[in-house]
Amino acid sequence: MGPPPPPPPPPLTALPSPPETPEAALPQQSPGDGGFSFPRPTVRVTSEYDSDSQVFFHRVSCRLVDSLAKLRISFMNNRDGEISCPMLRLDLGKRLSLDYDVEAKNALLRGSFDVGKNLQLQAYRDLKEKRGEVTMTTTLVQPSYKLALASAAPFVGLPRARFEFPLGEVSVEEREDDQARTALSMNGILKGEILSGVCTAQYEDTNLKERYSDKNLKLRYCFKDEQMTFIPEISLPYNAVSMTFKRQFSPSDKLSYCYHFHSNDFNAVYKRTIGENVKLKVGYDSEVRLGWASLWVGDEDGKTKVAPMKMKVQLMVQAPQDDFLNPLFMFRVKKRWDF
Repeated sequence: MGPPPPPPPPPLTALPSPPETPEAALPQQSPGDGGFSFPRPTVRVTSEYDSDSQVFFHRVSCRLVDSLAKLRISFMNNRDGEISCPMLRLDLGKRLSLDYDVEAKNALLRGSFDVGKNLQLQAYRDLKEKRGEVTMTTTLVQPSYKLALASAAPFVGLPRARFEFPLGEVSVEEREDDQARTALSMNGILKGEILSGVCTAQYEDTNLKERYSDKNLKLRYCFKDEQMTFIPEISLPYNAVSMTFKRQFSPSDKLSYCYHFHSNDFNAVYKRTIGENVKLKVGYDSEVRLGWASLWVGDEDGKTKVAPMKMKVQLMVQAPQDDFLNPLFMFRVKKRWDF
């Protein structure tokens, strides 16, 4: 007899049907709506008015393409509504930007990129003037040692060189003097800690080829602790000596005084801070024979977005010493809106 027949297959089990979704629960889509949509970018508008120049300055900015690009538009207008200096800027990330001057019909293109880990290239191009500059910066040994070479494009003359090190920097470049002759000039800054303070020496030579060229040396020493700052300074060969003294009486009260021995001129400023957003300054400058007082509402050095109501106000009065009874009042207002 042959082998027994195979057993019959198991019966098919029907899959459970999905639950019915009510028609009202389905997402509604407008007739003109596509499958996806871009969120509306946040628009920031900042306006500033200066009573001295009687000019309004406006800046409009927004981020595009998920903050990969930033568009900024700025312009000024006077009291008659006439618009001037319209500018447009487009930033594509942190490496590429385009500035466009509407009145001059000119564009300035800037870009930078890294070549390896220790080399960076930066360049800008003026499209109307057809000129620009290329800068190459490389790191030597450590990040605190850098060498930068900058050259005009199209290439004219020698490149400008700058060497940075932990105690300062030295730069050499080719310039034209009053007689249109090219000459090599050098600038250098050297810093070091001496007697619990910082000593700075700044040197400038307008022509390295000539022995009797203009050579300037400025020596500056700064001592600072929690309550006092003392800064003597001398400029050679002019023998211009000055001394700056700052005293912090309390976290909210500070006095600054500067005296120039070569001209007997001085200026003094008293500053008082009330809370985080109010600052009062009173000062006098003997060189221009002018006394003044200023009141800031909103952090003077901070951004407008963190100020109360996103607005900063400065009120100022100037009183000439020779005409003290006819003071000049000025104010400045800066306001930001987010849409």
